[in-house]
Amino acid sequence: MSFQQGLSGLNAAAKNLDVIGNNVSNASTVGFKQSQAQFADVYANSLTGAGGSGVGIGTKVAVVAQQFTQGNITATNNPLDIAINGGGFFRMDNSGEVTYQRNGQFQLDRMGFIVNPTGAKLTGYTANASGVLSTGAPSPLSINTADLVPQITTEVNAVLNLDSGSTPIDAATTPFDMNDPTTFHSSTAISVYDSLGNSQTLQTYYVLRPPVAPATTGVWDVYAANDGTQIGAAPVTSLGFNTSGILQTAMPLAPLAVPATATGATGPSVTFDFTGTTQFGSAFSVNTLNQDGYTSGRLAGFSIGADGMVLGRYTNGQSAVLGQVVLANFANPNGLQQLGNNMWAETSASGTPLVGTPDSGSLGVLQSSAVEDSNVDLTAELVNMITAQRVYQANAQTIKAQDAVLQTLVNLR
Repeated sequence: MSFQQGLSGLNAAAKNLDVIGNNVSNASTVGFKQSQAQFADVYANSLTGAGGSGVGIGTKVAVVAQQFTQGNITATNNPLDIAINGGGFFRMDNSGEVTYQRNGQFQLDRMGFIVNPTGAKLTGYTANASGVLSTGAPSPLSINTADLVPQITTEVNAVLNLDSGSTPIDAATTPFDMNDPTTFHSSTAISVYDSLGNSQTLQTYYVLRPPVAPATTGVWDVYAANDGTQIGAAPVTSLGFNTSGILQTAMPLAPLAVPATATGATGPSVTFDFTGTTQFGSAFSVNTLNQDGYTSGRLAGFSIGADGMVLGRYTNGQSAVLGQVVLANFANPNGLQQLGNNMWAETSASGTPLVGTPDSGSLGVLQSSAVEDSNVDLTAELVNMITAQRVYQANAQTIKAQDAVLQTLVNLR
């Protein structure tokens, strides 16, 4: 029986060396998960099913189990490289077949899809032109390189301080003239955008008027001009303040129609909001002046956040959501079928995939411009290799000893 035991030990040790060799050879493979040969003893049963032999007949490889422990994270120069820090797998579309991987080395193909080195497409939630995600079934993600559509200006927010020490100007004797600085106290200018994304300069002028009895404080008339042309002869609004310098006029104001200066465009209809504007005894100042329009822009770059959001950056200073990477996890990752090329497939043993966004549930977070290294510990594998080699030699020695015993029996006379 020692021949059978020794032979099973040789086979098990050889299998263990194969597993260790495979681990060592993939020590530099991104996203690789090392394997471990797990053994079981073998005993013979009696014909009645009980009271088997007390001496075993060797060993066998019960399973070669992969160890899904976290690998180290290494930074790279490729913004499409993604590392998973925590649980989960990238969900890939391989010509209609869904596969899973931990290797986050990606690139763009000629159609703009995010693919791995074998051409499988990374899946996630796609976004429409407005940046709204479609959170139904995941589909292949692509980087939309189309120009960002311009947005017409609809609102201007201005927080100013108007100098309460200014000398009031009587409109009856000194009417407002945008070309005469003596007819107003201060002014601002901001770029607004028409329906085609053309920039126009919207100027506002502020004139303190004398108080009208029984009021003791004056009001500030606000005039507007578009690209150097005054909009109407009358003020677009008037701003009133209390004796503490706090704005009393209700905000926001009614929309102001700003004529377009470009052919074929619709001019913006701008709503002014002066909330926070004050009238204190200090010089005129502009604390906030912004608007919500922008011109068209071309994709200048993109980044992937920890939550999987793919955010595009455009030449007009805007950003837009292009999609979101999803991850999948399994109740039993060891039940996945290895396909090679760093990919796995779902099986009945693994359970159904639990698909979700990064940093939700049991799923890890993503790190852009980084990859997850192999989790192989070379030092430990080399020590395991020495141990496996000694085990192989020891089992060979049991066969040699049994051979010597048989030789002794043959030589009996």
